[in-house]
Amino acid sequence: MIVFDNVTFGYGPKPVLEAASLNIGADERVAILGGSGEGKTTILKLILGLIRADSGHIIVDGTNITDKPEDELSEIRRKFSIVFQEGALFDSLSVRENVAFCLREFTKMSEEEIFVKVAELLKIVGVEHAIDLMPDELSGGMHRRVAIARSLAAFEPKMFLYDEATTGLDPVNADKICRLINELCKEGTGMIIVTHKVIDAFKVARRFLFLQNGRIIFDGDRPGLLQSENPDIQEFLNEFRHEFD
Repeated sequence: MIVFDNVTFGYGPKPVLEAASLNIGADERVAILGGSGEGKTTILKLILGLIRADSGHIIVDGTNITDKPEDELSEIRRKFSIVFQEGALFDSLSVRENVAFCLREFTKMSEEEIFVKVAELLKIVGVEHAIDLMPDELSGGMHRRVAIARSLAAFEPKMFLYDEATTGLDPVNADKICRLINELCKEGTGMIIVTHKVIDAFKVARRFLFLQNGRIIFDGDRPGLLQSENPDIQEFLNEFRHEFD
């Protein structure tokens, strides 16, 4: 589904991502871990073609998107359900109108069909009761759930992408988002979650990548991550070890 072949990207002279190679299948559940500024979100943006690699090749679902022009990337982006940490809801639109936005933009559904679809999506994420609320009336957890509902509108994704899906949420709401992520993956649809919260990564992922200084220094399963002898990984894990030991 996703292949990075020796990909390098930087916003300045120092690479954010350096000579990164990876292969992620469409049904895999992957967490990308690492500290702030280590290139985790950069990987998601490269997958979607929102930024361009300085060197190397990126292949998504068999298509080399490395040099594809912007007007040819829409088809690639429709393969994903995307929830970015900062890319939440339109403040001036109600929950109903936020979720309906993509349906009006990208489908030929009638208003009646849109109403039914919006209610269905909000029920899937467990916030159907909030349909008439405005974004500033939502809790952090509800806000994130509505963002997920909106990301599901209009398209049937092949894979889910989450950027810090539980950051800023209390433990109860973070756990609810993790359970929702697992429910949405039940049909064999894969997902990639970018996070610095190890406990949440362990709840949803089966494979773990760890980034440091622009490089992937670990790629494996949970036991391998916990038993890694890399001192930087152990230092990162120690901050959260009391939560999963």
